[in-house]
Amino acid sequence: MTTFFLILACVTLVAYLVTAIEITLGNRSISRLENISPMQDQQPPMLSIIIPGRNEERGIEGALRSVLRQDYPNFEVLVINDRSTDATGEILARMANESERLRVIHVRELPPGWLGKNHALHLGAAHASGTLLLFTDADVVMHPSVLRRAAGYMLERKLDHLAIAPRAIMPGTLLSAFTLAFTHYFALYAKPWKASDPKSRRHIGLGAFNMVRAAVYRAIGGHKLIAMRPDDDMKLGKLIKKNGYRQEIVFGASMITVEWYTSLRELIAGLMKNMFSGLDYSVTAVIAVSTAQLLLDVWPFVAVLVTRGVIQLLNGLIVLTICAVLWPNARSLRLSRWLCLAFPLTTVLFVYILLKSTWITFANDGIEWGGTHYSLAQLRANKV
Repeated sequence: MTTFFLILACVTLVAYLVTAIEITLGNRSISRLENISPMQDQQPPMLSIIIPGRNEERGIEGALRSVLRQDYPNFEVLVINDRSTDATGEILARMANESERLRVIHVRELPPGWLGKNHALHLGAAHASGTLLLFTDADVVMHPSVLRRAAGYMLERKLDHLAIAPRAIMPGTLLSAFTLAFTHYFALYAKPWKASDPKSRRHIGLGAFNMVRAAVYRAIGGHKLIAMRPDDDMKLGKLIKKNGYRQEIVFGASMITVEWYTSLRELIAGLMKNMFSGLDYSVTAVIAVSTAQLLLDVWPFVAVLVTRGVIQLLNGLIVLTICAVLWPNARSLRLSRWLCLAFPLTTVLFVYILLKSTWITFANDGIEWGGTHYSLAQLRANKV
């Protein structure tokens, strides 16, 4: 058993040293939105902002006002009210009377074969008149210069798709620590710095900010090919990359924020619907990922306390390396750097959500989203 833990410590340390180098170099290669100069063109391309919303009364007004305050001179906003049962419709009606830029499209019934959000995005794009489309969420708040910076960068770089990573805001120490862990795992999973490399199969897409050329979006069939994907943002990016178009990611934490979840219960419920889909509904992948996370990310912290000698020393080095990887990410997200020490706890929470997502999906033969049940067979059939 001692030999096993010694080998595990050596393998983990090497793996994290390699990971630290890759993530550090990768993140440094990604531009930051605040460092991008706003475009000066007074007649830029028409830009259509498409926002799906279902029961968003809590935050939609503040988010939408930040969008309407953009200093981009040529844009429209289309909000798709997707069968809301709260005050979302009333809020949107009032705001539409205040702004000529805002159009509201109401969805009364969901067509078969569609997830509600994906249908709303596709419907919004069908009504859009812009040559650039921005897909964003109903709780995203933007600095007034975001569109000028993003569109200018996209046109200057001759990109077909630009994703911008926001700062996710959640209350409390545990949820903030989870944000830090989630962004770390997302970086390991997506390797977003490789999205711009045409030789790499890596792709990117972010629900908070996906800006796409309208001609490209229509050429790939819009959201039709991912109509049943809960991870529609990433899969939209995958479709764009597979079809040979250019994409890139930019860090925008200082200029774009999103209120993610407001409680632990809300976090678990929200992530359960798409964690399993992110692994393409593969039980083998779930077992492999969960085991790796517990052995490589949780055990080193425990081993520092319960082992002695060389094994303890190696695991101490692993913990320091993990913190070194998380430290700059915490600073970028404007989180306390000491949240790095909560990494094993948030990793256990991550594994719990992944396993529960898998179990519930099988137990319920699918997922419940937006008041609609989608069978596992339907979800699995929509492969990209």
